[in-house]
Amino acid sequence: MTGIASDNKIHCQTEYSVLKSVLVVKPSFMRITEVINETQKHYKEGNIDIPLALQQHDRFVNVLKEHGAEVTQLPAHPRLPEQVFTRDIAFAIHDQLFLASMNEEVRQEETTILRTWLRDRAISYQEGIPGSIEGGDVVIDSSTIWVGRSNRTSHQAVEELLMRLPSFKVEPLALKREILHLDCVFNIISEDFALVYPPAFTAEGLSRLKARFDVIPVTKEEQFQMGPNVLSIGNGKVISLPQNERLNEVMQARGFHVIPVDFSEIIKSGGSFRCCTLPLLRE
Repeated sequence: MTGIASDNKIHCQTEYSVLKSVLVVKPSFMRITEVINETQKHYKEGNIDIPLALQQHDRFVNVLKEHGAEVTQLPAHPRLPEQVFTRDIAFAIHDQLFLASMNEEVRQEETTILRTWLRDRAISYQEGIPGSIEGGDVVIDSSTIWVGRSNRTSHQAVEELLMRLPSFKVEPLALKREILHLDCVFNIISEDFALVYPPAFTAEGLSRLKARFDVIPVTKEEQFQMGPNVLSIGNGKVISLPQNERLNEVMQARGFHVIPVDFSEIIKSGGSFRCCTLPLLRE
């Protein structure tokens, strides 16, 4: 099913080209109301300091703007405690935007808010993917689309994506059961380099990643601190948590410009910079 006609406001061919337009949502009502991922188990009792989360998110948004991105904020809704993670509700593949089919009931209304925003601006989209598929499991690599087979993205949805994208190579990657999304363990930061948490993958899947990329391995501690979930904003610039010092040093040694931003409160719910952004346009 397709929405209203487009005027080329959508284009994302890679994960690392210059970010021009992105959707975010303030963590105004961010809470761990029901544990839906492994990270939340560790922070359920203390929960989220919303004023601190808002402060950190504002700083992140300002960094995006300082580097030339147009940042649009969708309205935060008090019934949607996970809404800050806009990456999951849709994904852009070149000039096509797909609305996600959310797996968790607590998150399903998030796509309704996005659908209204898109219709109001006459931006085309596709929807109605059977099963479940979330944007955190979709990583764009030019004409190759890496798709995580997690608890949030079903085999049925991957098959549907294959059918809808006949000119693309769709590469499914099976993930260990405890992994929330593909972008929690894999992120492409340039044509050649990718951040990878090796234990998350099967031997066969890891072999395919190593055949395609110069892999920068991420440690177990860094993965818990959402180390792979950086955001590339173009020209080798990567927004990353300052807490992941070793990983940041490795990226800098490879020639990347690491921009440290504290997101320590927001990662308590299981997502970081990539999770909190829905890129619509990269150039």
